[in-house]
Amino acid sequence: MHLETFAHGHSLFHRMDPRAKLLAAAAFSIVVGVSTTLSALWAALALGIVVLLAAQLPLLPLLKRLWAVNLFVAFLWLVLPWRLELGQGWNWSLVWDPRGLALAARITLKTNAIVMILIGLLSTSPINNLFHALAHLRAPEKLVQLFLFFYRYLHVLHREYHKLSWAIKARGFQPANNLHTYRTYAHLAGMVLVKSYDRAERVYQAMLCRGFDGTYWLLDHFHWSRRESLFSIIFGAALAGLIALSLGAGPWS
Repeated sequence: MHLETFAHGHSLFHRMDPRAKLLAAAAFSIVVGVSTTLSALWAALALGIVVLLAAQLPLLPLLKRLWAVNLFVAFLWLVLPWRLELGQGWNWSLVWDPRGLALAARITLKTNAIVMILIGLLSTSPINNLFHALAHLRAPEKLVQLFLFFYRYLHVLHREYHKLSWAIKARGFQPANNLHTYRTYAHLAGMVLVKSYDRAERVYQAMLCRGFDGTYWLLDHFHWSRRESLFSIIFGAALAGLIALSLGAGPWS
């Protein structure tokens, strides 16, 4: 559960106001998500690489995260170039369509560019700071609370799962491809849900005892300085360039 592996460091992004990083990441994701030209997507990927280099993140954990993302994307390269053609009756055939390769290439560039920006900008802030930044940006309060509780108790549920898993192993359980294994895992999943519900009830009662009334109090406050303003101007200019390339205004569109 290493969700804050990159949260502590000495780079520019580690010292930056998380509100600026959230706005930049959201704008970048929208612009790249709707872009279609290869020139814009390659430029977005280059911008993502620059942000990662500026964030000065540990190389091995970074490569592991990029590998996990691209392992999923690799399946698209196997599936998208094929399309199913139905004939008369029950006749059907797989037909090679090179347009699928172009679509897979665009998805790969978009995915890597967005993931790089999200890692470089958002993972360089502690999770709680990001939640407070969302609240400062007037995100729905219920949504902020949902994110906060999900993160806070994710490791608790993970620990409950491991306790149950160790319990069944201590009783001699050996997983195999049979009905007993499937039934055991189904019971394990059910018990995790039951324990999660019980834990949620206890946590809610404890919060009520401490005066919780549904209000999300902002404990962390941030300071918007010239650094954030300069970053916003530079990043906004880069996004404007991506939009121009996406609209075909660039010389390589």
